Parts: sequence; C-alpha cells; structure tokens
Amino acid sequence: MSEAKSSGLDGVVVADTAISHVDGERGRLVIAGSDVERLAGSTDFESAAGQVLAAGGLSTQLQARTTVGGIHADIRAALARARGAAWECLPRLGDALDAPDAMDALRAALAHLRSTRDDTEDAILAIGAAPVFVAAWNRKRNNASPIAPSPNLGHAADYLHMTLGHEPSRDAVRALDAYLVTVIDHGMNASTFTARVVTSTASDLISAVVAAVGALKGPLHGGAPGPVLDMLDAIGEPARAEAWLLGELAAGRRIMGMGHRIYRVRDPRAAVLERAVKTLASDRLALARAVELAAAKILQERRPDRPLAANVEFYTAVLLDAVGLPREQFSATFAVGRVAGWSAHVIEQRRTGRLIRPDSRYIGPMP
Repeated sequence: MSEAKSSGLDGVVVADTAISHVDGERGRLVIAGSDVERLAGSTDFESAAGQVLAAGGLSTQLQARTTVGGIHADIRAALARARGAAWECLPRLGDALDAPDAMDALRAALAHLRSTRDDTEDAILAIGAAPVFVAAWNRKRNNASPIAPSPNLGHAADYLHMTLGHEPSRDAVRALDAYLVTVIDHGMNASTFTARVVTSTASDLISAVVAAVGALKGPLHGGAPGPVLDMLDAIGEPARAEAWLLGELAAGRRIMGMGHRIYRVRDPRAAVLERAVKTLASDRLALARAVELAAAKILQERRPDRPLAANVEFYTAVLLDAVGLPREQFSATFAVGRVAGWSAHVIEQRRTGRLIRPDSRYIGPMP
C-alpha cells in the first residue's frame, strides 16, 4: 500500500498522448500500441525505446533510418555511442557521484549534461548516460574504479557489466531487458507530468529529465522495491508469511509492494516480471508468491471495498536482486528505464507548443 491518498484531481486529462495507456480497472498497460506483456516478452530495451520515441514524434529523419527488419539498429548504435560520451563526462561531474543516495547522484550527474537543444540528440544522450552514471556511482561507493561501457554489449547487458565488473549471463540480461521495457512508460504519472510541465515552458530536454528524476525520487512515486526485499528477508520462508504480515498491520505499518493508485486489480507489470525472473531465483520467487497470496488474502478480509493487489514493485525487488544489482540501486535502475519514456513525452509535448498552467483554488482570507 505505497500509493498516496487521492488529491481529488485523479482522472483530470492534461494531454493527448500516443505513448502509453493505463487501464486500471482491467489491469492493462499499452505501450506504443503494444500490450506490455507482449512488448516485454518480445523485444529488448533499445527496440522498445525506439518505439516509444517514435510514438512521441521522434524526428522523421532519424525514424526513417532506424527501422531495419523491425529492429531499431541506429538507435542501438546511437545509445552505445551515448554511453561512451557519458563515460567521457565522468571527470567533469565534480562531486555528483559522492552523494550517498543513487537518485541524488543521478540527478546531479545528469544536470552536468550539455543540452544541444535538439530533442532527438538530447534524448539519446540522456538515455545513454543514465546507466553509466548509476553504475559509476555504485562502483565508487564500493571503492572500486568505474568500468567503461562496451560498444559490443546491449544497453541492459552493458549496465550490468558496468555495475558488476563482469559480463552477465544471458538469463540475467533477458530479465533486466524485460524490466527496463516494462517500466519504460506508464501514463501521466508524477515524474512524466513534471517532465512535460518543464518542456511546456520551452526549456530543454535535459532540464525536463533532471526535474523528472527529482519527482521519481519521492517514495510515493518511485516506489519501494528495496523495502519489498527487506520484507522478504524478514519473513524468510513461506510458512511465516501470514503471521509476519499480520504483525506488521497490527503495528500500524504498511505492506510494501501491495496496492496501486491506478490499478484496481493486479498490476500487469507484476506478471511480466514474475515470469522474467523464473529461471534466476526459484527459491526467492516461491517465497514472494507465498507472501503475495497471504497479503492479498489479509488485505481482502480487512478492506473488501478496496482491492489491493501486487504492484510492479513486488517482483521488481526479486528480479533486480536476482540479476545482481544492490538494493540501493533499485530506484535509480527504474530511472534508467523510464528516462526513455520521459524523453518521448518531452518530444510529444514540444509539438503542442502550449504552456501547462494549472489553476488553483484560493482558500485564504480576502482583504
């Protein structure tokens, strides 16, 4: 139950978009014309990034030369070059990577990128830079030297390589690809809206992405995959799940990874990640499934009027742990995937040329 209380503004339409659609009643997420289950199960991050950028209105010149046999080959190569460019930026980041929090480090590091004022170029730059900066932050906090990106690896594989120091297994790469695709975009959420508001002022894409990172950092939006893993560690075995969960509720604490502001049924992204991690973490996955079932049962009994089911954070924790990423890096890994969606929304918002200026209701005293 990690979602904030409703502000009374839910459901207000602020933009028309071709990038993604969330159907909370039916538990459906459509990304650039594809159900998330199909997209995450059939493509890698680079191809999905190409699709969301094209949906947002990627410049037709680049779009025309990116599709080769259904694979966005030029975007794959462009992202590899962007990771290399970000590596060259590391000496110029000052103390950005000294931040104790990965999201603080990512926000500060991205702010050092120089905007070209060309949304397509800036989008590729930001998407490529995010995994380099996050991986370098992790290496630095562990007193290890950052590892240069490899032009021969895909985006997910290179991110794992730069973080862990060795080439990852195929199963780990496939699982992380599925995760990055799954979180690439999710409707008009808080960070995406932030990016669009900044863009609507005629500011640049890098500024919009930096602002979006700041919004994602908040625990009511960025979520709690790390605490979900802490919960699974504390429970330890399936037989202890119900008693432990009842104890948490009796103490007035929330059950992490359950419930979503939009979905009234199980988050479709949870199912995608549950399948993706199956070959990597059988024991942890069995525990997670038992905890999910117990939590759903308890919450249904206590709140029969409000369905609370597993959200994306629940199996995110299992997957990111299984591929070897430290839990302190989980939220920043979310950003590594979502920066492509933010960039697509910047491109789409730019085409409207309209300032987003919400109104407010004054409730103070009148003179």
